[in-house]
Amino acid sequence: MSGRQKKILIRIVLAAVLTVAAALLPVKGWLRLAVYLVPYVVVGWDVLWRAGRNILRGQIFDEQFLMAIATIGAFFTAEYAEAVMVMLFYQTGELFQSIAVGRSRKSIAALMEIRPDSATVLRDGEERVVAPEEVAPGEIILVRPGEKVPLDGRILEGQTTVNTAALTGESLPRDCGAGDPVISGSVNLTGVIRVKTEKSFGESTVSKILELVENSAAKKARAERFITRFARYYTPCVVIGALFLAVLPPIFDGNWREWIHRALIFLVVSCPCALVISVPLSFFGGIGGASRHGILIKGASYLESFAKVKTVVFDKTGTLTRGVFTVSAVYPEGMEDGALLELAAFAESYSGHPVAASILRAYGKEPDRSRVASTREIAGMGVIATVDGKEIAAGNRKMMEKAGVAVPENTDPGTTVHIAVDSRYAGRIVIEDEIKIDAAESIRRLKAMGVTQTVMLTGDREEAGRSVGEKVGIDQIYAQLLPDQKVAALEKLLEQKPAGSNLAFVGDGINDAPVLTRADVGVAMGALGSDAAIEAADVVLMDDQLSKIVDAIRIARKTMRIVRQNIVFALAVKGVVLALSAFGLTGMWIAVFADVGVMVLAILNAMRALRL
Repeated sequence: MSGRQKKILIRIVLAAVLTVAAALLPVKGWLRLAVYLVPYVVVGWDVLWRAGRNILRGQIFDEQFLMAIATIGAFFTAEYAEAVMVMLFYQTGELFQSIAVGRSRKSIAALMEIRPDSATVLRDGEERVVAPEEVAPGEIILVRPGEKVPLDGRILEGQTTVNTAALTGESLPRDCGAGDPVISGSVNLTGVIRVKTEKSFGESTVSKILELVENSAAKKARAERFITRFARYYTPCVVIGALFLAVLPPIFDGNWREWIHRALIFLVVSCPCALVISVPLSFFGGIGGASRHGILIKGASYLESFAKVKTVVFDKTGTLTRGVFTVSAVYPEGMEDGALLELAAFAESYSGHPVAASILRAYGKEPDRSRVASTREIAGMGVIATVDGKEIAAGNRKMMEKAGVAVPENTDPGTTVHIAVDSRYAGRIVIEDEIKIDAAESIRRLKAMGVTQTVMLTGDREEAGRSVGEKVGIDQIYAQLLPDQKVAALEKLLEQKPAGSNLAFVGDGINDAPVLTRADVGVAMGALGSDAAIEAADVVLMDDQLSKIVDAIRIARKTMRIVRQNIVFALAVKGVVLALSAFGLTGMWIAVFADVGVMVLAILNAMRALRL
């Protein structure tokens, strides 16, 4: 417990002891009032202070106001013990709330610890320890074993093992060497490495994640907004109702003390703490619980939307497949294998696409980029480059058709890159991508959870898309789609989805930003270092495991069940006790349970979201 929580606990215990002592003392009249006032002030002075301060600020109808009016009124009707016990139980409930929120924040705080405190930068041959914000892209930093990687970059020298658990939720470290990328927030475990930074600290992965988490609370779910509006109108209504209950009936029967007492019970019961506290706490706990699995949900509204997902649409490359291509065959039409591969490597030398990387790996040498005069990448088609004065087109069948190049029919199972030289067909390179190990099992689990439709949208050929889709169990496959056609296909799927359900699109986030944004819920996976993913998606999976999608939906649905349980339980109990109190069938102790007891039970239920 924090220092403040310990102080509240001491006050609660002290007030409880003083209340027992007051009950045992054989005193009456004003003296009895005085001995009960002592524990009341000990445990409730801050509630009275906040109530008075809020009244002066115009914030009248809140829980402090209700507690203050109810307990002070109990003193005026000589129900001293009840007044003290109501305040005592209320503060106990507030302590439970504080502890529960603290645990939720610890879950988020564990993620926030990924923020590095400093960076060791090499300048003028010397090591200088500076704030990460002071390191510019392109500078060399030194990261020793046990230190956090402060900025995104690529290893220049050294071999090591890095732990990305705080980012991805995965405990298994990975080995890195010269040329490999490293992500800010990961922990260097074994060796000393020199890293060339590629981004400033403000643009690095760790900053993006921290900003995302810090802002997640601002995006309220519909259930949270309902509770906020409900409390805004509910509290004044019950205060007015209690006032009528205290004034109107005694006009007819003259029993003012009895009806004022009932009105005070009515006020205690009516306090909406259980709803106002437990519903946001449930969402906060769900977001915190998801973060421990390496699943970053940008706000409660997206968690609520994710719980209703019945249609899941996947990108293929990097999502259902690993995105690590290997050249499986070269079919030259007018030149040798090596010459065709060399032309393709030079044409693709400036591209960042995974297909380009596979061709460069197969070429096995660093292309002499001075031979490349110009290069132009056409989204969804390929690359056109000028190499040694010749125009080289490397891309899919659509690119060849656009260039007026005749392409022979083929049924290769993988992705095909056609090559044309000066508008004459030169051959094709077949590239295959490995399906992720957990892809088929994840699709099966999604269907077992009630997802009614799984769809693949890919820019790849029909043969390649169908081969992957059938192996993993996808229901519908749309292939050979350009980026704008993917959005159009998604629009149709949104129109066809079951009523009251949502559609989630899952992609790698590099070239799927328009589709991620258009879906009801955009999910970017394997998003370490991908700015496009973190910006466009509503849910970010920090590694490339498809099973995390299953976990995310499970967490979202369980969180929503907890929220609904708390709403129904709190409203049902309060409704019954409010009615009974109006007819004088309940005492202050039942009222205390209907307020503080329900609040404590709702908070304890909300805390289950932390263990998802």
